[in-house]
Amino acid sequence: MPAIITNKFRIHNQEQFVESFSEASPNVYYMGIGRPQAWATSTRGDSRTQYEGTDTTPLTPVDSISQEYHIFDDILAAKRVTTSDVSIVITRRNWTSGTVYDYYRHDYGHYVTGSTSSVVTADSGATSLFDATFYVMNSTYDVYKVIDNNGGVASTEEPTNTGNTIFETSSDGYKWKYMYSLSAAQQTNFLSTDFMAVATNSTVAAANTDGAIDLVKIKSAGSGASSGDGDTTGIAIKGDGSGAQVTVTISSGVVSAVTVTSGGSGYTYGYISNADLVSAGITGLSGAELDVIIGPKGGHGEDAIKELGGYYVMLNTNFEAGEDSNTGDFTTANDFRRVVLMRDIESGNSAATATTLRGTKAIFLSSASGTFTVDEEINQATTGAVGKVVEHDTTNSILYYIQTRFNDEGLDSNGNLTAFSGTNTITGQSSSVTATPSSSTTTVDNISFTSGYNSGEIDEDTGDVIYIENRSPITRASDQTENVKLIIEF
Repeated sequence: MPAIITNKFRIHNQEQFVESFSEASPNVYYMGIGRPQAWATSTRGDSRTQYEGTDTTPLTPVDSISQEYHIFDDILAAKRVTTSDVSIVITRRNWTSGTVYDYYRHDYGHYVTGSTSSVVTADSGATSLFDATFYVMNSTYDVYKVIDNNGGVASTEEPTNTGNTIFETSSDGYKWKYMYSLSAAQQTNFLSTDFMAVATNSTVAAANTDGAIDLVKIKSAGSGASSGDGDTTGIAIKGDGSGAQVTVTISSGVVSAVTVTSGGSGYTYGYISNADLVSAGITGLSGAELDVIIGPKGGHGEDAIKELGGYYVMLNTNFEAGEDSNTGDFTTANDFRRVVLMRDIESGNSAATATTLRGTKAIFLSSASGTFTVDEEINQATTGAVGKVVEHDTTNSILYYIQTRFNDEGLDSNGNLTAFSGTNTITGQSSSVTATPSSSTTTVDNISFTSGYNSGEIDEDTGDVIYIENRSPITRASDQTENVKLIIEF
């Protein structure tokens, strides 16, 4: 049975997702970074190998329970995503001189009247509105909808008028409708190479007339008009609305132009038949077909999100060096290879709400013979514990590390993940550095140690991982900010 899920359903889902960021828990989101160790073939506790790709070619994440557990093994840190970090976006289309843009139609994809084989198609070949190139952003970040492309000619004059009525650019004959402008904040946070923020301009919306007719296109110019060249005015558009009229121009016996002189209101369909033209005084005309273009509900600009296909959401997160709001959470001593979006994770057995969270485990050292090397294996011979160094903060005597489910990264000689504990010596397998954990219960650099240990601020395997992206290594630095723009399509 033929069926579709409409774009309105996609937009509805987008709206629910965006709304969830302003709701109380549950629905607390965090953008996390992880995987400091290189992508490689790892060895499991049963001696079987697990291929995880390479730094040059990371594997595509798998949507599985196993993958979700892996995320927590090596997560470094996470930052909360709030309402101000989220925006509805649409595909970015910069106005470029010499481009033939599509124009807005309400019936792309429908069968052409009188045909059982061909459908209404845009100049670009698109058979649906949101695949058509019917809107643009100009050089000053104003967004316009193309109401008419003058028969498919190239656009050569940049639209700049920000008034509330449809206007024409004189050099190319395009008709445009101003929709909205990107604010400075939207330009900074929600403008990428491929996407841009979308929002409704309330002034534009308030100036609309619901069901007004803005354009009538000539499908077939007809022939044989004997009434002479010139204009015939006051021709009514029939349909379920009222008040719309056009002027029809005849040249060499055919319809050469149709101009809307009164848009009327209330139309959800409309037509002007050849007989209507003859009755209006264009004698002898036959075969003329005109397409009345119906605007969106409320008019152009009434709801820019629905009108321009706003079923994408952008999440914009900045990882600012060490995140000064809580130093120690975001290391700049190591790189990362994974970005994740998590919902409703826990910290300390309670719902997480802090701005930033540290994922790595930490040991407060009472002494060390040197500096541990980033990414080296560390062992605690007395307990059998194994880990991998993320950072050695020699200033605060803190050793940050992870423990994964693989040999030389977290599993002991028996194939078990054993925790580091006590004041037993820790040895670096590459650096040969030895260190003694402290037995103190204290707070250092915002980290609360219990008998010298802290298990991190992200409770493992809590909440939901709803986005995973594997990447080649991203190197961090103390004077660097990583900006992550995550696009979700509904």
